[in-house]
Amino acid sequence: MFRGFKPFVFALAVACACLWLNMPLFAQNTHPMTFDDMMKIKRVGSPKLSPDGKWIAYTVATVNKAANRSNADIWMMPAGGGEARQLTNYEKSDTDPCWSPDSKSLAFVSNRDGVSQVWLLSLKGGEPRKVTNFYTDIGGLIWSPDGAYMAFTADIYPECPTDDCNAAKLEAADKSKVKAKTADRLLFRHWTSFKEGKRSHIFVVPASGGPAKDVTPGDFDAPPFNLGGTYYNFSPDGKELAFVCNTDKDEAISTNNDIFVVPSTGGNAKRLSTGPGSDINPVYSPDGKYLAWTSQPRATFEADRRHILIYDRAAQQIRDLTATNDVSADELAWSLDNKKIFFCANDKAQSSIFSVTLAGNDAKVVFPTGTNGDVNVTADGTLIFAHSNLSRPNEIYSVKADGSGLTQLTHVNDALFETLKLGAAEDFWFEGAAKAKVQALVVKPPQFEPGKKYPLLFLIHGGPQGAWENGWSYRWNPQLFASPGYVVVMVNPRGSTGYGQQFTDEISGDWGGKVYEDLMKGLDHAISLGYIDENRMGAAGGSYGGYMVNWILGHNNRFKALLSHAGVYNLESMYGVTEELWFTEWEFKGTPWDNPELYSKWSPHKSAKNFKTPTLVVHGELDYRVPVGEGLQLFTALQRQHVPSKLLYFPDEGHWVLKPQNSELWYKTMHEWFATYLKP
Repeated sequence: MFRGFKPFVFALAVACACLWLNMPLFAQNTHPMTFDDMMKIKRVGSPKLSPDGKWIAYTVATVNKAANRSNADIWMMPAGGGEARQLTNYEKSDTDPCWSPDSKSLAFVSNRDGVSQVWLLSLKGGEPRKVTNFYTDIGGLIWSPDGAYMAFTADIYPECPTDDCNAAKLEAADKSKVKAKTADRLLFRHWTSFKEGKRSHIFVVPASGGPAKDVTPGDFDAPPFNLGGTYYNFSPDGKELAFVCNTDKDEAISTNNDIFVVPSTGGNAKRLSTGPGSDINPVYSPDGKYLAWTSQPRATFEADRRHILIYDRAAQQIRDLTATNDVSADELAWSLDNKKIFFCANDKAQSSIFSVTLAGNDAKVVFPTGTNGDVNVTADGTLIFAHSNLSRPNEIYSVKADGSGLTQLTHVNDALFETLKLGAAEDFWFEGAAKAKVQALVVKPPQFEPGKKYPLLFLIHGGPQGAWENGWSYRWNPQLFASPGYVVVMVNPRGSTGYGQQFTDEISGDWGGKVYEDLMKGLDHAISLGYIDENRMGAAGGSYGGYMVNWILGHNNRFKALLSHAGVYNLESMYGVTEELWFTEWEFKGTPWDNPELYSKWSPHKSAKNFKTPTLVVHGELDYRVPVGEGLQLFTALQRQHVPSKLLYFPDEGHWVLKPQNSELWYKTMHEWFATYLKP
């Protein structure tokens, strides 16, 4: 998946009266949201419930636009709500809050000494003390339930037998004036960086401090670098670590992540999963009898449905708990009575919270609204989680296991949002290709008045196996698109997740087929609503969405202006320079030399002679998913045919534009481009 966009699953909200959780638009709202307003938002994340159930630790990140960076600190509040207390306040980021089993201390990861290490803070007060002195940055901190160990990840040289060897090689590479890189196998670079011969390994360290032990040695990545999710967890007694690793030789064409277990003190690892697809998210039951994880049955298909498998540790047997439930599970969390597993899953433009019992095949929605994650479960079954929607960014909420009693626990951004006037959000359904029911989301401009017509921005999500969802985004924020006076329409066409696996599957091998028809029929339906000016329409997309903008560019002239961000232009050339080859080979049924007809059929560059619509092309030099040559080829074709066009090139960004000042330029350039042709 071109994960700029499930990842560009850039969460969006939709206001269907009984399902969509939107905060009220207060009478004192004064202005539409600006970029500077968005940079003032405090970003809440990583809620962690203390083992005694009394406290929630979480992070709050703030953006310093002038310094072109963000900084995270750790906060704490009572689990039932109440006054929050800031625990760390340092110029460097503090992340990964992790409770001690007795709930009296918090471990966290901080780069306050220049290298990310584990620090420990007593809730009795005082300054944090440093626990680890590892030779390189660490991350992904967890604490064993028995309190004996901590685990973290670090990138190391797998051939090095000692810490000193690794440290020496890292220092030599840093000091060398020669920056050339060599490779003797594929996947030598990934996302935005070269691997440079290093591997990600999991280390276990005594919680009291001391040397860290590599419990996943070998020339493999553990955890693997792709597909998201949770990658390792301790058993309740602290004696075992379950982790994810892909041991296939050709990683560039494999999604075969497997679940392994290893003693916490190190030793021989045992493989538990047997399927050819991706097995991730290992989570032990509180009583230690079971280990659950998510599993994709099909090899090399990263958007396959994720089943919940449960492993009986005594009987050594595996069962599928969601074999007949057409939901794709993520973020597993056990109830403390060991009877249920809660999970998140895409569900018709929501990322809902579900539950399933150990009997299996009875998955049901617990909380259906918004984009939700980081689920914690209390002793009485109350869920504590992070929630966002279009009207508000992440805050921490609680809800009972039956879906009642929704309570907002944090109010970090309330004061700011009382000064903003946000656009109303709605959804509509229409008949797409082959009479399929297709959903679209609409965000109206904050100045919207019934009876008037407004210019349109038609946004196309990436993936392509992703979805526009009811949640908040900082990279492509629909309120910021709508604020100058646009109606924003976002269709979830074929390939979108949350509408059943068949709907998701139907884009593979058909990139410009039914999905294109779905989009155009969605556009027609939006126009029929009566408030869109058909003569002032623009379209924008990133990743696969950029591909579809390029496809539209060669196949119709319905839009007055287009924006293609990190879009695939030439499928054959893209195959040879992207890194995750399993994706392209799945989508186009093989390599370009084995199946040239399909690559040719759906490649936008084949229709370049039809390009007429003014187009803004955006690309980052460090984009190794859809490398920069795709954007440059598109811009060249536009310029050579004298089509009005502009290139926005970021030498220091990848698939996503992340740095605050670069993001500001992105939004400014986008708005200026569309204003030129759509005149909001």
